[in-house]
Amino acid sequence: MFSSNQSNAAAAAAVNYIEDMFSTYLYTGNGTTQTITNSIDLATYGGLVWQKDRTTGSTDGVVCDTARGVNAFLRTSGTYASVNNGGTDAVYAYNSNGFSTGSTNGFNINLSGDATVSWTFRKQPKFFDVVTYTGTGSNTTIAHSLGSVPGSIIVKRTDTTAAWAVYHRSLANTQYLVLNSTAAAATGATWWNSTTPTSSVFSLGTDATVNASGGTYVAYLFAHDAGGFGLAGTDNVISCGTFTTDGSGLATVTLGYEPQWTLQKRTDATGNWFISDVMREMTVSTAAQLLRPNLSSAESAGGTISPTATGFTVSGYNASSTTIYIAIRRGPMKVPTLGTSVFSPQLQTPPGGTYTMAGSSGFPIDWLITRRNTEVRDWYQTSRLTNNYMSPNTTAAEAVNAYNFALMQGVGASWDAFSTVSYAFRRAPSVFDVVCYTGTGTAGQTYTHNLGVVPELMIVKIRNQAGAAWAVYNAASGNTKVIRLNTTAAQTTSSAYWNNTTPTASVFTVGNDGDVNNTADTYVAYLFATCAGVSKVGSYTGTGTTLQINCGFTAGVRFVLIKRTDSTTDWYVWDSARGIVAGNDPYLLLNSTAAEVTSTDYIDTYSAGFEISSTAPAAINGSGTNFIFLAIA
Repeated sequence: MFSSNQSNAAAAAAVNYIEDMFSTYLYTGNGTTQTITNSIDLATYGGLVWQKDRTTGSTDGVVCDTARGVNAFLRTSGTYASVNNGGTDAVYAYNSNGFSTGSTNGFNINLSGDATVSWTFRKQPKFFDVVTYTGTGSNTTIAHSLGSVPGSIIVKRTDTTAAWAVYHRSLANTQYLVLNSTAAAATGATWWNSTTPTSSVFSLGTDATVNASGGTYVAYLFAHDAGGFGLAGTDNVISCGTFTTDGSGLATVTLGYEPQWTLQKRTDATGNWFISDVMREMTVSTAAQLLRPNLSSAESAGGTISPTATGFTVSGYNASSTTIYIAIRRGPMKVPTLGTSVFSPQLQTPPGGTYTMAGSSGFPIDWLITRRNTEVRDWYQTSRLTNNYMSPNTTAAEAVNAYNFALMQGVGASWDAFSTVSYAFRRAPSVFDVVCYTGTGTAGQTYTHNLGVVPELMIVKIRNQAGAAWAVYNAASGNTKVIRLNTTAAQTTSSAYWNNTTPTASVFTVGNDGDVNNTADTYVAYLFATCAGVSKVGSYTGTGTTLQINCGFTAGVRFVLIKRTDSTTDWYVWDSARGIVAGNDPYLLLNSTAAEVTSTDYIDTYSAGFEISSTAPAAINGSGTNFIFLAIA
C-alpha cells in the first residue's frame, strides 16, 4: 500500500519505517484461537508480542518472544517463571504479517467477548532486540544486536521465579527498577555491574535476578534516539528519557516526533508502571486509558497524556515528581501510493445492528465523519487525537460521545434503522495530518505539523467554545483569504486568520482571529495536500459545459468535496459508497442538515479524476466562476 518513493529497489528495501516494526492492535477475544494480522513480520525477523486483557480484572499481561519460541510466555505482574504448555497456548505461531494466539492456558488473554490489546515489537537495529542467555554467577557481559547503546533493558529470569529487572539510561548504572513492583528506583551495584551498556554489549553483576549461575534469562533491549529510520536514515523512532513535573503536576516532553505509545514509571517514589497508546484514548481531551504491567487489573483512566506534533504533555501527575519513559513514534512514515490505504467511505443501510467502521476501513482511523444520509440530520466528526465530536455544519463546541470513537477503535457500535454514511481518513505523510494546539492570541503564531509537505487545504475549528466558524485555508486563494466550512458564504479577505503567511512543510501560521487563535482556547486543524495518485487539492474555473478535472488518478475518485469561492454556495460532497457513476449521483452538503439529493447527475466518472456535467448548476460549474476541491482516489 505504501512506497518509499526511492529511485531504485535496492535503496527502497534498505529504508526502515516504524509501521513495519511496531503495532498496537486491538481485538476482541473469542475464547479459542485467532490470528492477528498487523503487518509485522515476526517470522523473518523475530520480536516480542505483549498482550493484555483490557476488560476483565485479575488477568495478567502476557509476554511472548521468538527467542524463546512458540507457546512460551511470561507474566509481567509477578515473579513467575516462564510457562510452556505446548499446543495452542499463548502465541503459537509467529507469522510474516503478525501472530496467532490461543487462550494462554486460562491466563485470560483471549477471553470470549473481552477487549484485548497487543503490542508487537519487531527486532530491528536502532529500535529493539531480544537476547537470551545463561547466567554465570560472576560479572559478565552479554552481546546484543541493537546496533546502538540501549536506552532501556528489561531482564527476566525464565527458569524460576524472579523479579523483572529494568535498566534505564536516565538512572545511574548502579540503579534499577522492577517491572512487577511499584517501588522507586533502588541502588544495587550487583545488577548492572555499575557499567553503562555499549552498542555491542550490556553488563551484569552477580545478583541472581539477572545473573545466577546456570539460570536462563531473556532480555528486551530498547534503543534511544539512534536514528536509522526514514528516507534519510536519520529519523528517530524510539526514545528513553525522563521528565519532572512542576508544582501543578504538569510537564512538557520534547521528542522531535509525535508518539503513539509510552511506558512510564515514577522513579523518585512508589508508583505503578503504566502503558498508554493512541489506540486506547491517548488524546488531548480525556484521561488516558492505562494498563499497568505490575498489576493484573483491567484498564482504567489515569493522568492525561496528550500527544503533540513534537512530543507529549502530561497533567494530573504528582507535583514535582520524576518519571522515566519509553516512547515510540507514530506512524505511518511512508508516503502512500493507494487511496484505499488512507481513505474509506462506508454506507450502512437498514436494518440496524453492530457495525465496526475500523474493521471495514482496513487501517486505523484518525478522522471519522458520519451522518444519516437520508434524514435531516447534523454531521458528526471526531478525530483520534480529540476523541470528542463536533458538527461541521454548526459552530457548537466539542461534546462527549463514545459512539464515534467506538467505531474508530474497532470495538463496534450499534446502529439504528437509518441509512448512514461514514468517511474514514488515516493520517499519512503528503496526504493528511491532524494537529491540536492551544491558542496564544498573538498574531503570527506558528504550529508544527507532520504532513511532510506544504499544506494546500487547512480546516481549523475551536474546540472548547461555541459560536466560532470552521475556518478554511486553501492554497489556490492564498494566505489572505478565508472560507467558512459551516456556511455558504463566499471567501473573504482577512490577515487575522493566516497572518498573510503561507504554511511550510513543517509549520502553519495563524493570526489573532478568535476562530483560529484565542488565548488559552483549544483548537484542532485538519491539513491536506496533493499526493500523486492518492489525493488532490485543487481548483478550477467553471465553463458551464462538460468539464473534466484531472487529478492524476488512474481509476477515478471515491470522494469529492467542492466549494465555489467567489459566491454564496454550499459545500457539495460525493462518495463512491453512495455512488459516483454514469447516472445520477447522490450528494450531501457538508454545511447543511439537508438529506441527500439523489435525482441529479452533476458529476460523472473519469479515470484521471472526475467529470462535471454540463447540467451542473452555477454552484458547481458556473461559467467563469472559481471553485476549490478535495478529491481522494
